[in-house]
Amino acid sequence: MARKMLIDGEVEKANEENTHYDFDLFVIGAGSGGVRASRFSAQYGAKVGICELPFHPISSETIGGVGGTCVIRGCVPKKILVYGAAFGAEIEDAKNYGWELNERTDFNWKKLLHKKTEEIVRLNGIYKRLLSNAGVKLFEGEGRVIGPNQVELIQLDGTKISYSAKHILIATGSRAHRPAIPGQELAITSDEALSLEELPKRAVILGGGYISVEFASIWRGMGATVDLFFRKELPLRGFDDEMRTVVAKNLEGRGINLHPNTTLTELTKTEDGIKVRTDHGQEITADVVLFATGRAPNTKRLNLESVGVELDNRTGAVKVDEYSRTNIPSIWAIGDVTNRMNLTPVALMEGTCFAKTVFGGQPTAADYNHIPCAVFCIPPLSVVGLSEEQALENSNGDISVFTSTFNPMKNTISGRQEKTMMKLVVDAESDKVLGASMCGPDAPEIMQGIAVALKCGATKAQFDSTIGIHPSAAEEFVTMRSATRRIPARKPKANI
Repeated sequence: MARKMLIDGEVEKANEENTHYDFDLFVIGAGSGGVRASRFSAQYGAKVGICELPFHPISSETIGGVGGTCVIRGCVPKKILVYGAAFGAEIEDAKNYGWELNERTDFNWKKLLHKKTEEIVRLNGIYKRLLSNAGVKLFEGEGRVIGPNQVELIQLDGTKISYSAKHILIATGSRAHRPAIPGQELAITSDEALSLEELPKRAVILGGGYISVEFASIWRGMGATVDLFFRKELPLRGFDDEMRTVVAKNLEGRGINLHPNTTLTELTKTEDGIKVRTDHGQEITADVVLFATGRAPNTKRLNLESVGVELDNRTGAVKVDEYSRTNIPSIWAIGDVTNRMNLTPVALMEGTCFAKTVFGGQPTAADYNHIPCAVFCIPPLSVVGLSEEQALENSNGDISVFTSTFNPMKNTISGRQEKTMMKLVVDAESDKVLGASMCGPDAPEIMQGIAVALKCGATKAQFDSTIGIHPSAAEEFVTMRSATRRIPARKPKANI
């Protein structure tokens, strides 16, 4: 039976020809995904409106800003701080390269904070201009859904105005989650961590994901004592176990105190700072405690359930099909609010697919295969495709694993004892490369190119036949000739 995909298509056009709407599309949330969907929909000829909360570096239920989490209080400012933190070790490494640093080198946190804020304000302005140039009408205020084709906007002065729209797109992203620990109000989230007035001398971080290891690297790189607590044996659950081990070793090598299999049970304010107690009875006092324990979809104030939109019972995420459509035909959702793959480039992809599907006449489902990602700890980790564990779980045949661990050329002179590791996971029978990982300097820059190869279905033989760039770390990916190990299939082959 034909799927009722395009409301602008033949199936429902007859019923709606005489219906007038204020907008063809109204988007709630002007982050990366919402802005992309709005602009591309407008390029297809749609009349588009979008609303966003007023700008501020630290978000709340009533504050946000055009550009969203990534631009204002996520990827971009975080990466700026990572760059800043890396210079400390670079300056130290420079000594063996002949740089005589005779005077004391001080770090000015407030100067970096000011430059970071200048940059996100600049980007906020750029995003606004992108919307304006595309002909998208931007409203400042809080949006909520009050009907299948009706949006209510609460303006800055508290007045309410409603608009009708043929399609409504939810793109409100997610918000940092705080665990229910006694004294949890004493802790901060990544929002506040990016805008601290003073650089902490002692930091405690709870969590084992991206944000926790990145801020551990940032604060340690800037000279703070950092204690990182996480519930598992290794940080970065879900990544390749071998690479997780490398990351943990590098974090410790940089002076970060790791506390695996440990969580916090209580926070208490003292004259000397914030005292944290662990489930093992250990106590540590810090200037700052960061909760990096995940994020929750921003759906609480959208009134979605009142209009019948289905939400996930556990996370509150908006439930959508492969085309980002909810159970209400006129309401759609993309990005972190759907809790599918919570990455900015994925939200951009979903926004593009939405515009093609609804206004471009090209029903397009998002493709979540071979999506590269990076963890910007110091040095960074970057991956694409399957981990060794995922490959073994999904494969019916043997898996060949190729690894290379080496001292980067730069470290041979600087004297820094920090290994780079690269890894390829290959289907032994087809020779297809299933996954690639790297932990070391420039890993994300290198992995972006590797992702293209995997997307094209590259084989190990094609990697081997590619000429490397010498001398470079990247050439290791095309010179790993001998398998480190071959792992027998866990699943029996089907007899067909």
